[in-house]
Amino acid sequence: MLAQTDRATGQPKGVTPDLARELGRRLGVPVEFVIFDTAGKVLEAVKSGAWDIAFVAIEPARATEIEFTAPYVVIDGTYMVPADSPLKTIDDVDRPGVRIAVGLGSAYDLYLTRTIRNATIVRATAGGGREMIDLFLKDKLEVAAGVRQPLVAYAATNPNVRVMDGRFMEIRQALGTPKVALPARATWPRSSRT
Repeated sequence: MLAQTDRATGQPKGVTPDLARELGRRLGVPVEFVIFDTAGKVLEAVKSGAWDIAFVAIEPARATEIEFTAPYVVIDGTYMVPADSPLKTIDDVDRPGVRIAVGLGSAYDLYLTRTIRNATIVRATAGGGREMIDLFLKDKLEVAAGVRQPLVAYAATNPNVRVMDGRFMEIRQALGTPKVALPARATWPRSSRT
């Protein structure tokens, strides 16, 4: 998706690493990648100074600590359900008795925590992605929430699940800087218009 590990070099590859390298080139600074397996861990590390810029989804809970650019990509957050589920549409999910698997601290966890009124959110604490799918399967939950592309890829390998049409949210992926770093950014060259 946005970043993977290149098996040949062991280095990150994909849209996000390419953007980071180009930013470093334009600023004339070296780029060192600090890898986090979940977006929640990126937020936890903001106060320690572990990173200078991050590529994460814009979320109000994160905006207290991170200043965001405009999104560089918008990704669908959607649901996967058992193939025989009576849940047919996105609107069917928020009802009593429905349990939704999410990755702890993910953009869709934060969004659903704010918006779900009747269903129950169950968090995969080991991370997002595959751990969330494993939780959904192991505990026989009614719904898994996540990024459309990985859910569709998984569903293509398992005829016992299906991905719903539509989306419950737009995941707006952006570049972010720690808010504590903003005073230093004030000295960056500003573009001028004539």
